[in-house]
Amino acid sequence: MAIIDAHYDFTPSAFTNGKQANDAGENSGSCKVFSFAQIHHLTQPQTLRLFSQFYADVLATPEGSDHQNIRQFMLNGWQGIEFSQVALVLKA
Repeated sequence: MAIIDAHYDFTPSAFTNGKQANDAGENSGSCKVFSFAQIHHLTQPQTLRLFSQFYADVLATPEGSDHQNIRQFMLNGWQGIEFSQVALVLKA
């Protein structure tokens, strides 16, 4: 997250991720990660690894209900992600 914050300006943006709807300012960390991954054309597995310990937590509890953005992305991949606006812009 520090790399994203250091190199990109962030605008809180609403986004959907499969069945998970996120308002602007809600789940901003996930918004940043998905935006960064999309900009850099990362694959689904590469993107999931960016979630680090949160992804490991989901893998350890496959029947859990926490971390819905990660769980929905595991199910739907990039087809499920839609942003209301551009969330990250490279700093000048």
